[in-house]
Amino acid sequence: MQFRTTLRSLCLGAALAASTALPSFAQEGEVTIALRVAVNTFDPHMTGTVGSDLSVLSHIYPALVLRGPDLKLQPSLATSWEMVDPTTWRFKLAEGTTYADGEKIDAEAVKWNLDRVRDPKVGARIAGWFSLVSEVNVIDPTTVEVKTSAPYPALADQLSMFLLLPPKWAETHNPATETLSGGPYAVEENVPGDRITLKANPDYWGDKPTFQTVNFRTIPETGSRIAALLAGEVDLITGIPTSEIARIDAADNASAGAVDSTRSMLIKFNHEKPPMDNLKFRQAVNYAIDKTGIADAIFDGKATVSQCQILSKDYFGYNPELEPYPYDPDKAAELFAESGVDLSQPIEIEVPVARYLQGEEVTQVIASELTSLGLNMKISEIEFGAFMKKQIEGRDLAQMAVQGLAWPTIDADGMLTMFSPGNVYDYWGNEAFGKLLDEGRETTDKDARQKIYAEATKLMCDEAASGFLYVQPETYGVSDDVTWQARGDDWVRAFDMKPKT
Repeated sequence: MQFRTTLRSLCLGAALAASTALPSFAQEGEVTIALRVAVNTFDPHMTGTVGSDLSVLSHIYPALVLRGPDLKLQPSLATSWEMVDPTTWRFKLAEGTTYADGEKIDAEAVKWNLDRVRDPKVGARIAGWFSLVSEVNVIDPTTVEVKTSAPYPALADQLSMFLLLPPKWAETHNPATETLSGGPYAVEENVPGDRITLKANPDYWGDKPTFQTVNFRTIPETGSRIAALLAGEVDLITGIPTSEIARIDAADNASAGAVDSTRSMLIKFNHEKPPMDNLKFRQAVNYAIDKTGIADAIFDGKATVSQCQILSKDYFGYNPELEPYPYDPDKAAELFAESGVDLSQPIEIEVPVARYLQGEEVTQVIASELTSLGLNMKISEIEFGAFMKKQIEGRDLAQMAVQGLAWPTIDADGMLTMFSPGNVYDYWGNEAFGKLLDEGRETTDKDARQKIYAEATKLMCDEAASGFLYVQPETYGVSDDVTWQARGDDWVRAFDMKPKT
């Protein structure tokens, strides 16, 4: 209890100084969204970053289906879709759809995009999403058929992330730096690293956009985002400390809150480096961390403790039968002793800076709790890009790393695959776990899949494959001029917002 009280005081003491709220001057027919990081590319096939790149590009390019604020799939370019057999999907497209230059958005365009993203010569960043797609067939101008080499029950979910470039236009233009609208908005101005201004596309084939102008401003610093919201300069911000929610709520022109995201925070163990290959040592780490204390003290109770799995309740395959490792320092000390590990040896724990909500604070608490039990902990803070390169290309992850994982399909097949032998993210190498995931892909029966994933998540829990922490809260602040339904999957889109009447 002393830990939670002290930590809460430190967090509150570090909160930003209160500022006086000014009346909003957001113009009618215009909305402004603050991004935490800049847009890196306009090519939707070269990025998997939802909170910036894909969120902006979803205003410009069409998708077959969209995931709504309720996290359910809804029609977009595709008016309907069905799994014809375990390895065949069929999509029916809206008629009369075109890009701004008149180029058709038809079945041929869909096929070209799926062929492009799978072409090794293109080197698409998201090629792995469609590794199971074996063939794309045009049935007629408004019907496209996608065949897969194995059952892919989450294909429609994955396609909600897949934006369609105009094929003919792309032959003579660079999609990384240029755009041609086929969605509700077109780019009017782009100041790299600073702002992107969109104007409503008058030739859009779908519903007329609510806002005539959409501004995306890049504001990396948390205090500056909050100040911009309270000054009425922006209408939506995300990624704020939970300690700031009450202050924003107290303003007369904005409100704030938090919901569970689809991102689970964990201590990723590198089983390839001792002592993380020791089961009792890994279990001891799980008992040593006061996850409820972290949720209460750092996140003001707005973080949900993970149920001994990396899946949150939003995911298909979530296992409701699992329970968290309880906070039990005595049990942890007993297991550390039984592990036979020399606790004086240095143990490195890495954390990417400015990537996860208050991730550095969480890492300090974890290191402190493990140190109190005799471990020799060393914290290494690292830039996120360097962290990912070290993890994937260098295969040199530290013994422990604080990391957040999410998967856009919100399906166990994608999320759990990051721990499957052979996956670039895997440092566990558990063959039994890999076989269970293979079984899950061999059937489209939901009950059978749920049972398989229950077994797989239990195996991860029993083997302490990682240190299971909490579901990261998705925090936000929104001006009183608009309505927006908070969502936990990082999408920030103007067409999910409306002027407040």
